[in-house]
Amino acid sequence: MGSKQQTVTVAGRKLKLTNLEKVLYPEAVTTKAEVIEYFQTIAPVMLPHIRRRAVTRKRWPDGPGTTDDPKDAFFRKNLEDSAPAWVPRLGMQHSDHVNIYPLAEDEAVLAWFGQVAALELHVPQWRFDASVAPFIPQDQEGEPPVAERRNPDRLVLDLDPGAGTDVTDCAQVARWCREVLDDIGLPSVPVTSGSKGIHLYAALDGSYTSDQVSEVAKELARSLEADHPKEVVSQMKKTARKGKVFIDWSQNNANKTTVAPYSLRGRPQPWVAAPRTWEELKDPDLGQLTFQEVLERVAEGTDPLADFGRYTDPGEADSPAVAEPAPKKTQQKTKDIEDALTKYRSMRDAAKTPEPVPEDSPAAREGNPIFVIQEHHATALHYDTRLERDGVLVSWAVPKGPPLEVGGQGLAVQTEDHPIEYAEFEGTIPKNEYGGGEVFIWDSGTVEIEKWEKKKVVFVLHGQPEGGLGGVPRRYALVQTDEKGKNWLIRLMKDQPKQSAARKSPAKKSPTQGKADSKTTPYSRTAKDEPVSLPDPLPSPMLATMGAAKDLRGEDWIFEAKWDGYRILSAVHHPNEEDTPGAVELRSRNGKDYTTVFPELAELADLAPPGTVLDGEVVALNSSHRPDFGLLQRRGRLTKKREIDRAAERIPVHYMVFDVLHTAEHGDLTDRPYTERREILRELVASGKQVQVPEDLGDELDHAVEISEELKLEGILAKRAKSTYRAGKRSDEWIKIKHDNHADVVIIGWRQGKSGRAKTFGSLLLAIEDDDGELTYAGRVGTGFSDAELTEIRQQLETITRKTPPVHDVPREDASDATWVTPKIHAEVKHSGITRDHRLRHPTWRTVKPTDA
Repeated sequence: MGSKQQTVTVAGRKLKLTNLEKVLYPEAVTTKAEVIEYFQTIAPVMLPHIRRRAVTRKRWPDGPGTTDDPKDAFFRKNLEDSAPAWVPRLGMQHSDHVNIYPLAEDEAVLAWFGQVAALELHVPQWRFDASVAPFIPQDQEGEPPVAERRNPDRLVLDLDPGAGTDVTDCAQVARWCREVLDDIGLPSVPVTSGSKGIHLYAALDGSYTSDQVSEVAKELARSLEADHPKEVVSQMKKTARKGKVFIDWSQNNANKTTVAPYSLRGRPQPWVAAPRTWEELKDPDLGQLTFQEVLERVAEGTDPLADFGRYTDPGEADSPAVAEPAPKKTQQKTKDIEDALTKYRSMRDAAKTPEPVPEDSPAAREGNPIFVIQEHHATALHYDTRLERDGVLVSWAVPKGPPLEVGGQGLAVQTEDHPIEYAEFEGTIPKNEYGGGEVFIWDSGTVEIEKWEKKKVVFVLHGQPEGGLGGVPRRYALVQTDEKGKNWLIRLMKDQPKQSAARKSPAKKSPTQGKADSKTTPYSRTAKDEPVSLPDPLPSPMLATMGAAKDLRGEDWIFEAKWDGYRILSAVHHPNEEDTPGAVELRSRNGKDYTTVFPELAELADLAPPGTVLDGEVVALNSSHRPDFGLLQRRGRLTKKREIDRAAERIPVHYMVFDVLHTAEHGDLTDRPYTERREILRELVASGKQVQVPEDLGDELDHAVEISEELKLEGILAKRAKSTYRAGKRSDEWIKIKHDNHADVVIIGWRQGKSGRAKTFGSLLLAIEDDDGELTYAGRVGTGFSDAELTEIRQQLETITRKTPPVHDVPREDASDATWVTPKIHAEVKHSGITRDHRLRHPTWRTVKPTDA
C-alpha cells in the first residue's frame, strides 16, 4: 500500500485511497498506508465490539504530531457528506435534532476511517435496536431511519491517573475494581487505554438501563474511594485527582462514549486501546502498546476480549451485523416454553457448541422434578444451579457455590432458562462461544419445590451420595434482591430436613468455601494422642508469577523443574480403623476433586504419614517419558469408574511432589521458609511407583535451565529460599520461567493474506507428525516471515495444492478459507508450549527444513 493513490476493493466495496505515504505519526514514522493496513488486519477482533454502535470519530487530518509539536484534532458525530454511498448509517434522536452516524459493519468502513485519518473511534455502551436495518444509500432510497437505543450490554470504568500517578497505579485500582465486580457476578477485562490509563469492561445482558448501570458504577467508585481514600477519587473535579486515580463512572451515561477496544489513539506514538490479561497488569513495567505490538499479539492468538459479551447481540453475524431472524420451529410450542427457551437458543449455535440445543419443544416428563448443579470454569468459576419447572431448568449462577453451613448465604444471579437435557451435560464449551470453559456436574438429583413465588423460592435438594451436597437432603431459599429479578440470595435454611443415620455423611464443601483468611492459620492441632484436623476443603495453592531471568534479583533462589500437568494438593487422612491406611484426597487448584479420577495415586497413603498435606503436579508421560499434557487431559476428563480403571493401566499418571504444607508432627508449615519445608518433605515422604519427590535443580540458574532443556520440560520455577507459603496468593517470590520451544512441523495449507500479504499468505496451517507417521493439526503460524520467505513459500505451495485437508481435526474457523496442500514441506517453528487442545502456543516461523532433515 505504498503508492500515493489507488482504488482498492475491501469487503466487496470500492474505495479510493489517497496520500498513502503521508506520515501521520512523525515520532514513529507511521504512514497513512500503515494506519489503513492496521485497521484491515485488526478488523476481525475489533468489529465485534463496535458493530451496531454509533461511531463518533476523532480525526487528525495532519496526524497527532509530536510531543513537542502536537496537531489539532476535531470530533465528528454526523456522517461526512463525502462518505462513500455504501457506508451503512442510522439516525439517532437527540434533544432537539437528529444525528446521522456511520456504522462500522465490516472492514470497508474501517478502511474509510483510516483514509480520512479518523484515528480514534469512540462508541457508546449501547447498540442500536437490531430490528431497524442500517440505511445504505446505494441500495435504498430515502433518508436514514431513526433507531432506538437498546439497553447497554457492557459496563465501563475509565481509570484515569492524576498528577503523580501512572498506569501501574491504575493497575492496582483495576484489581480492586475487579474484586467488587467479581463479587456481583460481573467478570471484567482490562484494556490499557492507549493514552494514560486503563479501561475495565464487564459484560451485561441488557436487562438494565443506562441510568441504572451508571448508578451501579457510581456506587462502586464511591465505595472504593471510601476504602482507599489515599489512592482513589470518584469526583469529577480535577483538583481532587492529584496523587490519585480517578474512577470515571460517567462513561456509562447513554450520551457518553468510550474509545473502542483496538482503536488507535491520537498520541505521539501509534498506541492502541489494547485488551490485556490480568496477569499482564502485574508487570511493574506495564505500559501502553503500539499497533505493531497489538498485531503481533493477535497473530499469536492473544485476544483477552475474544469471548467477551458473546450473548449481548443474540445471533449477531460476523457481517453484516443484522442477524437473520430465527428459523421457524418445526413444532407448535406453548407460549410459556417458547418464551423460556428462545433466549437460550439465540445465545448458542448447535454447530459450534456441544451443549444440547433442542429445536423442538420439550416433551412432558413424568416423575419428580430434577435439579443439577454444574461446576462451570468459565471466565470466573461459578456453580450453575438449575431447578426443573414447567418443562425447563430455571437457572442461577452462584459464584461461591451453594452454602453448606446452616444460615450461610451467597449471591445468585439468575440466567436464561435451560432445556431439561442440560441436566446431563458435561464437557468443554469452546473458548469463543458464550460461557466458554469446562463444565462438570457437581451434584444432581431430585428437588422438592415447597414454595415458588415471584420473589422467593423454597426447595429441598436430594443429591447423590458422593455429590457436592454431601449425600444429605438440603433445604434452600432463593430470595430476589432487586426489581429486575436478576440478583438473588441463596440461603441454607435453619430448618433442615431430618435424615436417617445411614445418610449422615460429611458434606463436601464447594471449592471456594471454607478457605481460611490469609491472616489466620488454616490448620489446627490437638493433643498428640488425637488426630490432627485437616482443612476441608484443602486451601488453594500458592501461585507463581510469570517472569524471566532478569526478574531474579538477589542470590537466594532455588530452582525446580516446571511440570506440564495439573496442579494438585493432596491430603493423607487418618485411618478409620486400626491398621487401615489413611485415605488420600486430591484437589485441583480450583478445588475439583480428583481423588477417584487418579486412583493409582492412592499409594501416597503408604508413602506419607496421616495428617500430611502436600503440593505437587500430576503429569502423564509419553513414550519418551516426557510430560504430555494431551495424555493427561484424556485421563482428567474421565468420570466413569470402568473407563478410569482402564485408562489407569494404559496411561498411568505420576504425582511430582514439591512442597509440604502440614504434618501431624509439625502442624502448619506455611509460615516456615521454603528450604525448611523441602527438608521436611525429603525426610517425611518416600518416592514410590507413581509418587515421586524430585530433587530441586540447585541454586545456579544456567545449570537449572540446561537440565530442564535437556529433559525437554516446559521451563523452571525459581523460588526464594526464605519464601513462606501464601495459600491462594500469587507471589513474585515464586517466578516461573518458560523456555522457547522448537517444533518440527509439516505445512498442510495456507490462509489467504490481506493488504500487503494479499499475494502471499496470511498464515500457514501446520501439523505435527507422530512416531507412526500420523499427522495431527497443530495450529497456524503468521509471524516471523521475511518478505522473501513469504514469496518463496507461496510459490512452493502453489505446486502441491489439493482439494481436501490432509488431517481431519482442523477447526472450522481455521479451515473456512484455507487452501490445502500435500504435506511435503517440513519446517521448524518456535513456540511457548502446547495448549489444552494440542495446538502450538504462540508459534513463530523459523525456517523450512531440508527434505533430508
